[in-house]
Amino acid sequence: MHKDKSQIAIRIADLVQEIHEFDFTCKASDFKGWQLAEAGFTRDIQIKAVVDKKEEEVIVTIETYTVADFTCDRCLAPISRTLSGSLKLYYMFGVPVEEAEHLSEEYRLLDKNADAIDLTGDVCETLLLSLPLKVTCTDNPLCKLYGIDGKNEESHAEEISAWQESLEQLKNKYR
Repeated sequence: MHKDKSQIAIRIADLVQEIHEFDFTCKASDFKGWQLAEAGFTRDIQIKAVVDKKEEEVIVTIETYTVADFTCDRCLAPISRTLSGSLKLYYMFGVPVEEAEHLSEEYRLLDKNADAIDLTGDVCETLLLSLPLKVTCTDNPLCKLYGIDGKNEESHAEEISAWQESLEQLKNKYR
């Protein structure tokens, strides 16, 4: 069976026990099956992987940087945002299966004879988790639906005070 070559893999078999840095530059289209281009990742994606190899574990820190293109959720104006994300993973050698069941997602088991770590899925997840939930163009004066005027500021002040009041009531209820 033909196995696809992983986009971001770090060969650990040749690494000595110290800190190593790797830099990758990719495009969203390089990650097949992740629909990163549809999510707004249309420009180059910079990935920095710092690998700290020790005798019984490998600690990998992934940092992603890119500029994503969106449309305003209110006026549909094009917006570009700088997105960054990070993830720290721990790969452990020779941990008994009983102990491995209690480890969190950041801990992964590696065979003593493993020669590489595939980071492609982790990079894609880090990119997707860096996406904002809501995209608005607060600085765009052409956005007709979101403008700053006296009425909006007053209603916003009322919302804050009502929210603070209800929070205070809730706090007093549980004292």
